[in-house]
Amino acid sequence: MSFFGNLSTLFGNQTKGPRPVLNNTRPDQTGKKHKKVSKKPQKLEEKSVVSRVQMQDFEQMKRDAQSKAREIVVEAKAEALAIRSKAENESREIAKNAEQSQRNLEKQLDRVESKLEWIAKREENLTEQRNNIQELKTEIEKEKNKVIKKLEEVSQLTIDEAKDILFERLETKLSKDMAQFIRQKEEIAETEADEKVKEILVDAMKHGATDYVSEYTVSVVEIPSEDTKGKIIGKSGRNINAFERRTGVDVDLDMSPTEVRLSCFDPVRREIARISLEKLIKDGRIQPTRIEEIVDKVEQDIAKVTLEAGKQLCHDVGVYNLPIELMRMLGKFKYRFSYGQNLIAHTLEETKIGIKIAHELNLDVKIVKLGCLLHDIGKVSEEVEGSHVELGVKIAKKFNLPQSVIDCIAQHHEDEPFSGPEQMAVYIADAISGARPGARYENHEEYVQRLQKLEDIAMEYKQVKQAYAIQAGREIRVLLEPEKSKDSDVKVLSLKIRDEIKESVTYPGTVTVTVIRETRGQEVAK
Repeated sequence: MSFFGNLSTLFGNQTKGPRPVLNNTRPDQTGKKHKKVSKKPQKLEEKSVVSRVQMQDFEQMKRDAQSKAREIVVEAKAEALAIRSKAENESREIAKNAEQSQRNLEKQLDRVESKLEWIAKREENLTEQRNNIQELKTEIEKEKNKVIKKLEEVSQLTIDEAKDILFERLETKLSKDMAQFIRQKEEIAETEADEKVKEILVDAMKHGATDYVSEYTVSVVEIPSEDTKGKIIGKSGRNINAFERRTGVDVDLDMSPTEVRLSCFDPVRREIARISLEKLIKDGRIQPTRIEEIVDKVEQDIAKVTLEAGKQLCHDVGVYNLPIELMRMLGKFKYRFSYGQNLIAHTLEETKIGIKIAHELNLDVKIVKLGCLLHDIGKVSEEVEGSHVELGVKIAKKFNLPQSVIDCIAQHHEDEPFSGPEQMAVYIADAISGARPGARYENHEEYVQRLQKLEDIAMEYKQVKQAYAIQAGREIRVLLEPEKSKDSDVKVLSLKIRDEIKESVTYPGTVTVTVIRETRGQEVAK
């Protein structure tokens, strides 16, 4: 910056000298010539004096400017030399750093290359070892098959047959120890837990008591006379076809002269059809257009009824802020029955029992309450593919319910292992509500088939002499042949029969397995 400052100073000084005064006066046009002639020599002398002064000043300024320029050039050369020296130093430093970085990079590359070579060699060794191991496995498998084949030829038994014989002998040998071990564990569990469990369950059932009686209904509509059937059918069956198509139910007119039976897997649709048919019979105008109007009106009314029923159920158990659509689905419990037990009644009873169990065991009451309330929500799902447990889980995920509540729904029939005590409490509350006397009824044919299935399971064992299903299928009593069994078989067989019943039989509540073995001696004294 000093170089350019000196230049500005130099050229700034040149402008500060006195400027020559120019005489711009013109001669008078009216002119007096004799006056002009007399003044001209004086003006020329003045001009010459001013010119000499200006020339001297200009020469002085020129000399000053030249000296200043020489000083500036010297300073500029000095600054340029310093800048050049600094740049050369920086350039040498950068070159030195770059050279050092290059050397470091080359060293790192050398190390990476050596490591890659080592890894490649190791991979080759591993591949070779793997191939060797695979070959050894193949050889061992071949030798094993040869040995097994020789053993089968010597013993004249297959592997499965030998395994069955081995397990049978082992079971026979250890049956006494197994029975003793099982008995000891049961005695310990009964001693520690029996009294507490009884207290909790009795108290929970007491608090779960509700003021309702289970209702058993069928969708039957009474008609005043057989002539009404003709109106329901209509000309060429147009009325009954329109009714079935609009409501989605099947109409059966042949059961009784004064009854019309409606059948449908969806209880809500069946209820809509029942109310609609009653209104149509009362109105007397049974025709396709009128059927459409009545069914539309009844659907709106039922939607309001189900929503109110869902809200009331949530209010009764103390659950609030559920989505409207979810409460409407809960309201459909009003028209849904399971083994004759109304779902609203069952849900209300189960939730009260579950809440009491949660309080007694210091569990999360909110999770248990929501789990009990929504455990059967899949039974009113509009989807038909999947069990009510799977459908219930889908609905719960759709409404973004907590995972612990979803687990309660998924595990309340033991389809999955219990993930926590809250899920187990929901399962227990559901079992208590469904298994209490008078809660449910079932189809007679299914009932007889279940009893027969229980007896058949017990009769599969060779030690069993006879088996009887008693107490409406809630107990299976098994009698053993003393000659073909031992005392230790009693406990082992009861466990086996219990496990098989759990896997292959569907039943409400519980089934008790009682195995009896006794030896009688009788002689007659004469």
